[in-house]
Amino acid sequence: MIIVLLMWLIITIIAYFFNAGVYVADKYFLSKKIHSSISYAFYVGIWSIGNALLFLFFPYWPSGPWLIIDLAAGLLFLWALVAWYKALHQSEATKVVPLVGALVPLFSLLFSAIFFGQALGRQELLAFLILVAGGILISIKQHKESRWRRFKKCCQMFLGSKHAELHPTRRLIMNSIISAAIFAAYYVLIKYIYLHEPFMGSYIWTRLGSFIGALLLILPERNWKIIFAPERKQEAIKNLPLFLAIRLLAVVAFILLNYAISLGNVALINALQGVQYLFLIIIVLFLSEAYPNILKEEMNKSVLVQKFIGVALVGVGLYLLV
Repeated sequence: MIIVLLMWLIITIIAYFFNAGVYVADKYFLSKKIHSSISYAFYVGIWSIGNALLFLFFPYWPSGPWLIIDLAAGLLFLWALVAWYKALHQSEATKVVPLVGALVPLFSLLFSAIFFGQALGRQELLAFLILVAGGILISIKQHKESRWRRFKKCCQMFLGSKHAELHPTRRLIMNSIISAAIFAAYYVLIKYIYLHEPFMGSYIWTRLGSFIGALLLILPERNWKIIFAPERKQEAIKNLPLFLAIRLLAVVAFILLNYAISLGNVALINALQGVQYLFLIIIVLFLSEAYPNILKEEMNKSVLVQKFIGVALVGVGLYLLV
């Protein structure tokens, strides 16, 4: 029993460490190389076709209705990526990743209540408040101005103020909410799929759904011009080896995490996402100090304390929620 416990715990921590590295790499590509969430989502989705090689080891052909459901899940995942990359492009990784990570279980809970009739208890409501508080601490930026002015800005942002200085924060929050809602819909659907289909077989078909979604992205003429702009295409080709290495790392992290879930306690594994956010902060802190030309985030003492408190609250909220 202890050996199994240690095994899934170690596998979970490794998977979250890999995920943190993938998020930092995604931020680097978006900010320094591609400069377009549509383009980056297209490149990520189009390489999903590589998962077809897994057919050699896990041959599986779903029936007609399940094929549609599998492909639809893959499409949902790609649409979530578009909003996710928009948020990640607009702000710091240490803000976006924990913020979306806190919102996803809340939307999952909401969708479960709507579609499966699962009522919210007092513990879920308490978790909701703690997750919101943690997300706010992680996402808000410190300013050297009066508390009254910060409060006034916050009210203006949510009441529809048109001040240009508030637009980036509003866009960040909106894209984070949209990506979290679509991710949650995907996770609820994929959970339903895994209950009725073999894991690797359905995984392959959902990835093919993401590939189809990437092809659909290029249909609007505006997207075609953005994705295949000469400078972006040149950057994509030049950085292809690094990009493929990061995508491979993302696949390994996904498989490791799902294997850990098959071995251990799902609730505890989800609650351990706080470790992922901790890894993220450490990686970003190291790169900001050692390689500021690659990635630079504001990381003074007060910002770090604020982020760590926010991460701790998200961890507690996830634990209570699951």
